Amino acid sequence: MAAPLTMHFDVSGDLLAGARDCEAEVFLRWYGNSREQLAEEYGPYEDSSAFLCIADEHGDVLAAARLVAPGGASGLKTLTDVGREPWNVDGARSARAAGAELETLWDVATIGVRRQSADTARLSLALYHGIVNVCRANGMSGFVAVLDERVRRLLDSVGIVSRTLPGASAAPYLGSPSSTPVYVLRNYMFDQQRREFPDAYRLVTLGHGLDGIAVPGLDHFRYDRFTDADLARWQTGELADLPIMA
Repeated sequence: MAAPLTMHFDVSGDLLAGARDCEAEVFLRWYGNSREQLAEEYGPYEDSSAFLCIADEHGDVLAAARLVAPGGASGLKTLTDVGREPWNVDGARSARAAGAELETLWDVATIGVRRQSADTARLSLALYHGIVNVCRANGMSGFVAVLDERVRRLLDSVGIVSRTLPGASAAPYLGSPSSTPVYVLRNYMFDQQRREFPDAYRLVTLGHGLDGIAVPGLDHFRYDRFTDADLARWQTGELADLPIMA
């Protein structure tokens, strides 16, 4: 039987170091990004970055995603980068035109699974489930990302269907030959996935079938750097948590 795996959010210490190592390994392999380049790109967002990761029983990180929460000094990386070449689009204006609430919009900055992992598909699906849990636990109204087209197709196939930010298009980006600035609105995503991708909804959104991966309760996905007032406002207003239906 495979060693049990555990999901963690907003990690620190050895798990954080392992998540960074995982990110660096994956992005060097796929896009040729060095650790120095990653530090230059994501350093301005460290104050609002949180890593989601999956580790084995020895604490070795096999898969990781970097999320950037709203409210940081540098904003969201996707909305900053879309304002530069090759897009030159006002990120905040574009997101608002798409119907996004900037105060509760997150950034899925990086996501990856180590090459030596025996079950990359399952680990990828588990990371997607973790992102859904972060969404639910923190009143996230949606997220933005710059997605390599290969990754975008994978997400589309499990019902996490993204749309291109207004004014943007596919273009080379940080070693990717074709990446697109996209957005996903939470309400639409859950509803569409439940109707059109029922199997993926059960697996990715509900987490049914992620055998061998221990997923903590929803409270463990709370971003502790938010204030109680932030969370209360989101959870009692229009962004109250959607019912999750089996």
